[in-house]
Order: sequence, then C-alpha cells, then structure tokens
Amino acid sequence: MATPQSHPSPSPLKTVAVVGLGTMGTGIAEVLARAGREVIGIDISEATAAQAVTALENSTARAVRRERLTEQERDDILSRFRTFTDLTAAADADLVIEVTPESYDIKQQVFRALDGIVRADTILATGTNALSVTRLAADSARPERVLGLHFFNPAPAMKLVEVVSSVLTAPGAVAAVTDLALELGKEPVAVGDRPGFVADGLLFGYLNQAAAMYEAKYASREDIDAAMKLGCGLPMGPLALLDLIGVDTARTVLEAMYAESHDRLHAPSPILKQLSEAGLTGRKSGRGFYSYESSGSADVVRDALTPLDGVARVPGRTVRSVGVAGSGTMASGIAEVFAKAGYEVVLAARSEEKAQAARARIGKSLARSVDKGRMTAEAAAQTLERITPAGSYDAFEDVDLALEAVAEDLEIKQQLFATFDKVCKPGAILATTTSSLPVIACARATSRPADVIGMHFFNPAPAMKLVEVVRTVLTADDVHATVREVCAKVRKHPVDCGDRAGFIVNALLFPYLNNAIKMVQEHYATLDDIDAAMKLGGGYPMGPFELLDVVGLDVSLAIEKVLHREFRDPGLAPAPLLEHLVAAGCLGRKTGRGFREYARR
Repeated sequence: MATPQSHPSPSPLKTVAVVGLGTMGTGIAEVLARAGREVIGIDISEATAAQAVTALENSTARAVRRERLTEQERDDILSRFRTFTDLTAAADADLVIEVTPESYDIKQQVFRALDGIVRADTILATGTNALSVTRLAADSARPERVLGLHFFNPAPAMKLVEVVSSVLTAPGAVAAVTDLALELGKEPVAVGDRPGFVADGLLFGYLNQAAAMYEAKYASREDIDAAMKLGCGLPMGPLALLDLIGVDTARTVLEAMYAESHDRLHAPSPILKQLSEAGLTGRKSGRGFYSYESSGSADVVRDALTPLDGVARVPGRTVRSVGVAGSGTMASGIAEVFAKAGYEVVLAARSEEKAQAARARIGKSLARSVDKGRMTAEAAAQTLERITPAGSYDAFEDVDLALEAVAEDLEIKQQLFATFDKVCKPGAILATTTSSLPVIACARATSRPADVIGMHFFNPAPAMKLVEVVRTVLTADDVHATVREVCAKVRKHPVDCGDRAGFIVNALLFPYLNNAIKMVQEHYATLDDIDAAMKLGGGYPMGPFELLDVVGLDVSLAIEKVLHREFRDPGLAPAPLLEHLVAAGCLGRKTGRGFREYARR
C-alpha cells in the first residue's frame, strides 16, 4: 500500500481520453495536456465541451501573464486538447478516464460502450469517489483493465491521486497508471475498493456530523465553520466545504458509504436530503448552507440566518482583573494572553513555587516573542509585571473573572469551584477551560451556577485564536455577554456552543481520528498513506496519526470514551487498536512511541 518512491520509466500512456468535461474532467484534462499528453475530451454536450476549451484557454493565459508559461508552451498545450461529443473518439486512447455523474447507470453505459470502441490493451479508469470500482469492472468485458483514478478538486492544484484496485485489476494496469500519476507531478496512494476510499471515507463522515450538529441547532453555521478553521487549522469549515462539493454529491457519497458500513455516522443527515431535494445544492445553485451572490459564485451574501454585527447584546459585567488557577502549559498560556491584553492577572497554584515556575515560563515565552520581533522588551516587561503569582486561591478574592486550567478530572475541578465559591466576591464570573467534562457539574459545585461558564481555549493559548464559549442551561445572559466581550478584548474568536461532550471541535475531530485508526486496524491503508491522503487531499495541516501522537493517545482515548458515553452511538466506540496502544504505554511523542516511534529527547 505504500506510495511508490522510485522514479518510473516513462509511462506508455501517451494518449488519454477524458469522458465528462465538467469541473473535474476539465481539470484532469488540463493536468494531462500540461504534462505533454494528447488529450481527447469527450462530452455529450457541445456547450460543455466548448466551456472546457475556454477554461483551458483562460487558465493557460493566466499562467502566461504570471510568467509560468511562455506563449509557445501555451500554444502547445492548447493544441494537445481536442474535444468531441462521441465516445468513438476514444478509439486510439491508451487510457480512458471517465468523470461522469455519480450514477451506476451512467457509468455502466459508458464502460459498455467503450468495450466496443477501445483497443484490448487500453486501461479504463473511473473517477468515482463513491461507487464500487469492482461493480463497474464486473460489468466490463475487460475487468482486469478497469481501476479507479480519483483526482481531487481542483485537479491542477491538488497533489493527491487515489489509485483504486478491485480484486479483478491486473497489477500491470495499476503500475502504468501509478507511473503516469507520478509523471503528472501527483502523489499516488494505492487503496482498495470501498466507498469513499481513504480521503473521502474520512472526510465525509466528518462533514455529515457537522451537518447534523447544525441541523440540531447546537451551533450556528458560522460558529461551526470558524471553530474547525481556527481550532484545527483547516482551510475551510465543513458547511462551506459541503456547499463547495455539492450537497447532493455529499449525500450520494454518504449513501454509498452507509450501504457498506451500516455505521450511523455515515447515514446522511436529513438536512442533506432536504437541501438536495429543494435544489439548494451549494455554490453551484447559489444556495446551500449559505447563500451566494449567484449560481457558481464563491461570494457569500447575507441572508436571514446571517448574524447581525454590532447588535447590542445584554450589557456585560466589568472585568478588570483575572484569576487563573493552575501551573501547567495551559494555565500559563492563558495568563499570558490576559496580561498581554492589559488585564491584571493573579496566577495561583497549589504552592508558591509552582506559581513562580509558571510565571517564569511566561517570562521565557515573552522573551521569545521579543527575539522574534513580535513585541518590544518594554512591552514584555510590562506584561510580566501584570502577573502576580500566588500559592493560595485566597488571592482570588478581588478578581472579576476566575478561570481554572487544572487537570481534566471532574472531582478536582468540582473541588476547585467549591473553593472559588467561598473565595470570590459576589458577581465574579467563574469559568472552566475543560475540553470534555460537563460545565454544569462544575456549576453545581457552587451556590451561584448562573455565574459559571465554559471558556475552552486551545493549545498553545497565546497562538490559537479560538475560544469555545460554553453556556449551561443555568448560565446568566450577562455572564455570556461578558465572556464574549472579554474574548474580543484578548483578540480571540468566540464561538457559542451548548454544554455537551466535545463541544464543537472535539465532537467533530475525534470521531474522524477514530475512523482513521479503524482503517489501519482493518488493514485497509497504511499510516503513511492515510496521513498523506488527508494532508494532500483534504488540506489538513497534519495527518490524523501525526495529530494523535502529538495530542497523546491517552488524552485521545479519554475524549473518545466521553463522546461514546454521551451520544451512545456504536460508531463512536474507541477503536480497539487505540485502547491496546494506551494499555501498552505507547502514548505518542511524550513517551517516544505511539503510532510511530520518535527519538527520545
């Protein structure tokens, strides 16, 4: 399954027919023509074929203006792309790639017709991302020459190509297509035949859960998308991505995945059906989860669901001083964030020594910022002066906001909130940074649950822009308003969510990570291929196994268990492989071994 690394001999696939000249087919044709291949573009619609030629003319003209191509190179590329409306034009092709709509009937018609047109040694590839390659191959007169070649959109820019073999595919056909992909400058990943393959198999489950989260009115579309972009470094939020892919396409892919897996996480969220059947399929129709300027436009326009900017919320409380409880990385990071924004900060820990050590860590962090030119030495000194270390929580008696960042243990947090209740003045806001525990359980440890709220910062707090603001059913409106105002003052982006396991980010991130582990456990794909697929095909900054090893496998398992307990969905049960690694003490980078081995520092 590993991606081939050797440089292949030149591919014998010189003439390639592309059947279906929509966005994807046109993009694939461009990649082939730029790489010196003779490209036969075929589409039943003359208008669509003409659009494909115009698209190639426009993109190569842009490349000339940017001095990435010469005029002569552009002329050569355009001369290599010819379009037709009849499949018989594929008679001389060495490879045919069909990129027709995701329908067995349409694709089978194309393959049956090609059987009577192309040479016996021609390879037939389907660009499907949802349908069974094996089923399409079985209908062909030459099943050993049929395989999947799944490019990602936009094909000229995206590096990943999934090469999909059925049990019937001849190894020579796979090798020839893999060599071609490498010559095109792509990174081929070899995978077996199952709906969604690697990248979409992981991506669409995540997109489906995001749609369900929105449908349940748990969070707004803007907050779900902002949370995943800012919390995970993704290039697009899930709902905006569904609009780009096409809500109807996503529904088709999920239907195919569910038919095979019977996993409820793949059962298309009802909202996907409602939008599809109403013709609200995303950007291509001008409206999906968002509204767009026109059909095909990427420009989002205001609609009835768009939040109003600058609308006065409930007046908030005054916050001048902040107490941060804890002495770990998260506590010191949050204290640094507040001090940089001009707040007086009391940093309290279980001992004076621990508090002083945490303040010293902040000093080093500020010094690094000075070295990198991000702040002046004077500003760094003033920031550090605003932080008062304390060895007792009694020092919180005058703070306006008390925020805990201690161990992710409910009993410890409840004891701390009981202490806050005794020590803090009336009207002080009490906040927890928990990422997975119920905020209401912390609130009930006090005599003032209306003053308690969740403020889930992301690590490292000084760098990460996101804060999940978690209201319980008892949180007062002015407490919520105050925390949102405070987030803006410390230059963080608040997203609102209710008090349920995982909030937004972890509830969407960890099932995706768990599904990646299941792929390895089932020997469907390797760690390296899955990580490569998600980085190259999904634009993720890290592959799932890189991320799991950074987060810590024990932390990941604990979050998986919390999600499974809360939602009772069998698909959320932690993958046994994750449990085995944790039991063996392989916790990721911190122990030197997780899914991969690391050199000990």
